[in-house]
Amino acid sequence: MSAIKYPGARRDDSAIDDYHGTKVPDPYSWLEDPDGEETKAFVEAQNKITVPYLEKCAVRKQFQARLKEMWDYPKYGCPFKRGSRYFYYYNTGLQNQSVLYVQDSLDAEAKVFLDPNKFSEDGTVSLRGSAFSEDGEYFAYGISKSGSDWVTIKFMKVAGAEQLPDTLEYVKFSCMSWTHDHKGMFYNRFPEPETKADGTETTANLHQKLYYHVIGTDQSKDVLCGEFPDHPKWMPGAEVSDDGRYVILAIREGCDPVNRLYYCDLQTVDHKVTGVLPWVKVADNFDAEYEYIANEGTVFTFKTNLNAPRYKLINIDFSKPEMDQWTDLVPESETDVMEWSACVNEDKLVLCYLHDVKTELYLHELKTGKRVTTFPLDIGSVVGYSGRKKDSEIFYQFMSFLTPGVIYHCDLTKDKLEPTVFRQIKVKDFDPSGFQTDQVFFTSKDGTKVPMFIVYKKGIPMDGSHPVLLYGYGGFNISITPSFSVSRIVFMLHLGGILAVPNIRGGGEYGEIWHKAGTKEKKQNVFDDFQCAAEYLIENKYTSAAKITINGGSNGGLLVGACVNQRPDLFGCAVSQVPVMDMLKFHKFTIGHAWTTDFGCSDDKEGFDYLIKYSPLHNIKKPTDSVVQYPAILLLTGDHDDRVVPLHSLKFMAQLQHTMGSDPQQTNPLFIRVDTKSGHGFGKPTAKVIEETSDIYAFIAENVKLEWRDK
Repeated sequence: MSAIKYPGARRDDSAIDDYHGTKVPDPYSWLEDPDGEETKAFVEAQNKITVPYLEKCAVRKQFQARLKEMWDYPKYGCPFKRGSRYFYYYNTGLQNQSVLYVQDSLDAEAKVFLDPNKFSEDGTVSLRGSAFSEDGEYFAYGISKSGSDWVTIKFMKVAGAEQLPDTLEYVKFSCMSWTHDHKGMFYNRFPEPETKADGTETTANLHQKLYYHVIGTDQSKDVLCGEFPDHPKWMPGAEVSDDGRYVILAIREGCDPVNRLYYCDLQTVDHKVTGVLPWVKVADNFDAEYEYIANEGTVFTFKTNLNAPRYKLINIDFSKPEMDQWTDLVPESETDVMEWSACVNEDKLVLCYLHDVKTELYLHELKTGKRVTTFPLDIGSVVGYSGRKKDSEIFYQFMSFLTPGVIYHCDLTKDKLEPTVFRQIKVKDFDPSGFQTDQVFFTSKDGTKVPMFIVYKKGIPMDGSHPVLLYGYGGFNISITPSFSVSRIVFMLHLGGILAVPNIRGGGEYGEIWHKAGTKEKKQNVFDDFQCAAEYLIENKYTSAAKITINGGSNGGLLVGACVNQRPDLFGCAVSQVPVMDMLKFHKFTIGHAWTTDFGCSDDKEGFDYLIKYSPLHNIKKPTDSVVQYPAILLLTGDHDDRVVPLHSLKFMAQLQHTMGSDPQQTNPLFIRVDTKSGHGFGKPTAKVIEETSDIYAFIAENVKLEWRDK
């Protein structure tokens, strides 16, 4: 028998769903009720075996102590100017939440403006989204409890940091954009839910509307500016143009990089928002994405992927908005992906590109689109930027696998543009020169070349003996660029680990073609890429299968779930965080319906046919080879995760323990850790992050048999 006694879970054999004539059992569908007594008992029983196991793991105490010690370094964000003042976020080291500071000039004394650590005793109430009025005298900010996507918007007067009574509820996935008369702000809210709205519910989020809130009034008086009752999934985000004259409306329906483009000239309503605005439709379809960058009068610059999978900048003159009048300002690059653009110093554009997953930063002319200069950067990522059209300076923050952060400042009024180091972030007792980062290209199953970063301690012998943390995501057009992680440094420094990050398909690393190659019926490419990355690491003597831990979260948690089913022999350990596991039902809960743009949907016969092939919940089976077992598995979720609801993890673990738990071959543990007052990950307090990360690495060390080394 397996050494671990798992708690049994009731199987309801009468729960069978019919998908286009195919009967699919769903014996643990009762776990979809987060408030059910049985669900609560299941969670408690799982935590009762997981928590003691994690606490007993040999290296847990050492890892946590070292992680806490290294985590305790000052973390800064880029300063940004609003009105006459500068603001920046700063964390002294171990504060649960970063604090917003204000200063009258870059040389003046900085004072605390808003400290989110005071929102709650345990740090589980966090700041989520904020917006200053154009004159910098009013501040709107969102508050999220226990990591939920639900936000309450509050307001402050900037002078004297005075709290105002205005409060906006039922806000989620909202824009926040002030009119330039400083009287009010556009935002989004959902209809008041019939049941609760605290982040533990699973109800679908539909019928988001656009409202305008006037400072000093009750939310019940807010003006409805846009609604689309015939399209319950539409999400309309508003942005006021730099000159304050126009409201740009970008309507999205899912997670694809596409949106409808409408606008309203506020002069036509005498700059008074009193009802649904007279929207003018520029692009009334979901063919491409249009992101507002700047405008000079009626000539608007947008970043778009229209016939440009790697993105370009175009000009649309709203006085003659027909598509055949649109012109390219900065054409699509033949090799690089335009990640973002910003207008600065009235007539310049900052453009950020991705070249083989490495960031490049340029300055262009707004009028002609011509390149003016290149900002020098090491190999890594720009993770922060500030600078708007009215600003004559920019700040940008650089990070890499071995660089915790450098903030640069550049004064654009000077004849010679020379960025200077504004702040260098240092981690005590860490010498990056002892490590190296390589980028390799491996061949996937269908012959596609896929890039991968590999980070390790210099001078280690390539003898197949090293533990590897293989991290992946592969979806939603998201690029996984180099970033600094203290826990990964501790893993390399004290557990002899190697970090491997393959940039698999489904991401945005090479533009929309790369993204689409990992979606819907092509999703298997993502899993193949990840498995081929593991095989490359084994073939090139970095590691062996038993020493590989795969890790991912959310869509990356789905990646881990699919890969352990398809190739249990290829990994020694798997850590799946807040994963999507039930691919037949995901669209029924909270915001899941928005993911059908990447995944497809089981409501369609074609969608069902490819989803059932890899859905992690539906493909758990005993390995045919009698000597193969599932790798050691740790799932992590939170009771307030209303992005990817916990039922995905609960059902998967119930099914996995049912199938493998009593198999004498399955000696590797199959565990789930359900955290309380915890969501999808955003705004998670530092104390919780350290706790959870220590659990993860202790589990890895225990199961791939790693010993702590002091250096």
